[in-house]
Amino acid sequence: MFVKICGITSEEDALLAVAMGADAVGFNFVPSSSRFLAVGRAADIAKRLPPEILTVGIFRNETRERVVELTNQAGLRAVQLHGHESMDDTRWVRQRVSLVIKAFPGGDPALGRAPAYGADIIMLDSASPGSGQVFDWSLAEGAPSGVRLLLAGGLTPDNVADAIGRVRPWGVDVASGVESAPGVKDPSLVRRFITAAVTAEPAAYQSEASDRPFDWMLDD
Repeated sequence: MFVKICGITSEEDALLAVAMGADAVGFNFVPSSSRFLAVGRAADIAKRLPPEILTVGIFRNETRERVVELTNQAGLRAVQLHGHESMDDTRWVRQRVSLVIKAFPGGDPALGRAPAYGADIIMLDSASPGSGQVFDWSLAEGAPSGVRLLLAGGLTPDNVADAIGRVRPWGVDVASGVESAPGVKDPSLVRRFITAAVTAEPAAYQSEASDRPFDWMLDD
């Protein structure tokens, strides 16, 4: 089970997530977000992380040129497009960045056309990203088969196992569900979340060694 801890705002929290077993950490470059982090600070943190950890910059409705520019400045390996980015813009970014996550809100009609965006991972989130709100998981049924589905939206240590059992995603993503305050991770919650997610992974996933865990460095 691929686990991404998002909304990292400090080196301590990034190292905590890695120590607890996270596969990826996310840095929020959306100015209006309570978890916004300056590019320079993200670069400093990313340098301290092991090379196998996927570092992700989160953007929302930013110009494609700016997405690539900031990602390179921060020295990150991947981008997460969390707005109304078009297929063309998503594909343009993917040609210049090693890995792209494209987010869709649950129930979005565009979800059925997700493969056409050319992203490596498709994220399914609530209509209000970062709000901690849980959406109707049955909406995940609109996701096309054969894609890496990353489930987000109101996940916590208490509900992530249920979410995995019902949606059967490739991975899970959490921010507010493991925080003591916006942008401040709680060590106990991070540990409980990752443990619950890994424990709940369906047995069938464990046999798919070629795809789990995801080695982004070999999948370019």
